[in-house]
Amino acid sequence: MKSIAVIDYGMGNLHSVAKALEHVCPNTRVYVTSNAAKIESCDRVVLPGVGAIRDCMAEIKRLGVDQIVADQMGKKPMLGICVGMQALMQRSSENGGVDCLGQLPGDVSFFGDQPSVQAAHLKVPHMGWNQVEQKPHKLWNGIDNNSRFYFVHSYFVHTQTRDLVAATCSYGLEFDVALARENLFAVQFHPEKSHSAGLKLLQNFLQWDGS
Repeated sequence: MKSIAVIDYGMGNLHSVAKALEHVCPNTRVYVTSNAAKIESCDRVVLPGVGAIRDCMAEIKRLGVDQIVADQMGKKPMLGICVGMQALMQRSSENGGVDCLGQLPGDVSFFGDQPSVQAAHLKVPHMGWNQVEQKPHKLWNGIDNNSRFYFVHSYFVHTQTRDLVAATCSYGLEFDVALARENLFAVQFHPEKSHSAGLKLLQNFLQWDGS
């Protein structure tokens, strides 16, 4: 039986992610855990996240999740979700500036500081359904381009390394909502809240070999 670890550092929609994974693949064991040995033993890893990046990074470091993520990179399929994606970047401007895990090149910026967002009088946070423009990747299999996914965030990711971008979205400006490198795929939206398109992405992740 396949197994998947949802990393628990107290800052994520852990059980709704776990329930969604169990729903799309009932023959997969899902563990919500921060235990390094249990995470090492699983076939796949999910790094979720909700809340302020300063608090997330503090718990990630306190529990040794930073080392766990570093150890698992390159070994097995890994999925970052929402703040879990932001935590993989180099630095976030939130909370006066916070260093992140540095696993992916790029920074995290505040929508409210962007002139184009201000000029359009867009609300921050960016909340609700928005179209996602895909770039080729196996995790989009069976999902129509420009399908809508559910977002809740005030900060967004942009990477200068454009060949890592697996999807973009527009909210006053174009920003990166999915990044992919080797066995890692990370998304800004919440697939577990995105109905059929999100569940299909999770199903694809559970079938993906990381290549």
